[in-house]
Amino acid sequence: MGNTDSAVVQKRLAHFRPDERSVIEGIFDRLHGSDAVSSGKTGTILSLDMLKMTMRDVASESMINRVFQGMHSVDPGVALPPGDGVSREQLVIFLADICRGTAEERAPLVLAMAGGEKAASATADQIRGFVEDLVSCAVQTLAYRGHLRAWQPDRMSDGPEGVKALAEQLTSEMKPSDQNTCDVPCLEDWLFRIPTMALFLEFLIGEGLGLRLPSHPPLTLLPQCQYAPWSALSCLLNLPLLMFLTPHLPDGYIAPWKLLFSTSLHGESFTRLVGNCKERGPTVLLMKDTKGHVFGGFASQSLEVKPQFQGDSRCFLFSVFPYMRVFTCTGYNNHYMYLNQGQQTMPNGLGMGGQHGYFGLWLDFDFGHGHSRARPRCTTYGSPQLSGEEDFKLDSLEVWGVGKPPEEPGEGENKKSILIADPEVQAMMEMTGKTMHSQGLREPDEDGGQ
Repeated sequence: MGNTDSAVVQKRLAHFRPDERSVIEGIFDRLHGSDAVSSGKTGTILSLDMLKMTMRDVASESMINRVFQGMHSVDPGVALPPGDGVSREQLVIFLADICRGTAEERAPLVLAMAGGEKAASATADQIRGFVEDLVSCAVQTLAYRGHLRAWQPDRMSDGPEGVKALAEQLTSEMKPSDQNTCDVPCLEDWLFRIPTMALFLEFLIGEGLGLRLPSHPPLTLLPQCQYAPWSALSCLLNLPLLMFLTPHLPDGYIAPWKLLFSTSLHGESFTRLVGNCKERGPTVLLMKDTKGHVFGGFASQSLEVKPQFQGDSRCFLFSVFPYMRVFTCTGYNNHYMYLNQGQQTMPNGLGMGGQHGYFGLWLDFDFGHGHSRARPRCTTYGSPQLSGEEDFKLDSLEVWGVGKPPEEPGEGENKKSILIADPEVQAMMEMTGKTMHSQGLREPDEDGGQ
């Protein structure tokens, strides 16, 4: 293969199984074969034009240029062949660091892709521009490759605004210098704390270069949509929002989403909302006010109609627009969620966090009105005011089921974990740092297997 003299290459290849190493090393030759205008010369470098021919359907030209810069910035530890291209050794190291690398190994590549291959640092705006390009390409790839998992973007809300919002959210965790720049240690710290970035990078390179490792099922960035009447639905969700929310859910990519209630379908009826959503398992509540703010909450347990707080510490509130953020429990109290109807002495409506009269998120039983009273932060979730005005008017509302309804006694016996049935889901759980508790607790089958 021509890379045996590079100790750097051999170190990177050690991250892979023997049957995977041949796949990684074979990408260089396959990319050469994809060049429709090849001059017929034996290739020692990978040109930018070759990369464009391979990735043009799933990535913008600017993103392809960024990937090429990242590849070209690699020091392979051996002399480079003549020409302004990427050597075989550089490509192998780049693929290894993207697919199996640590934050320390990925950080220099991100810097090169954001600020240029010789850059010592990049501005926060340059990093944000790179991430926006990366998220946009992920959305494009999902559509082109048919990985939408039954979601229909043409019936969902504005994608470009969602791309910008998700890019801003991902980069909000960076800690740039006083000059608003990020060097390699800054990026390393950021990548270590934001595992979603590794997922996006691997997804781009895997789909863009057609990289399929035998031990690694294809990645996805979306949960399955189990049910939504798309022909009649005007949806508040968009693909970037799904990519943002799903890793925060306890079941992550395992739980299929199904529409339970939408004002565009069911009208403005609190009674209909309660009837459609109670006792339906975990739910995501998403609302938009008349000022254009979009926000919501995750209820980790089935909603029950009763004049007491319910739920547990897995519940959270979130903002979608004008910015994307998740607000998890502070531990100050257990006022996670509340649903009540038809009472004269207790508030009637749906709420999350805070206290009666001062909820972090509240929808009144008259349905058209609600409030988000933080002053300055919700005691339960630490969230600020989510709506455009403290007392808001509702524009639209959706509730999605994101888990199984409560099982009847005995119903769950003799059922295998979905992690066994779907290795793709298992891979996604591992990528996003989810602990698969059931792996160590599952009883073996009678034949000794799992």
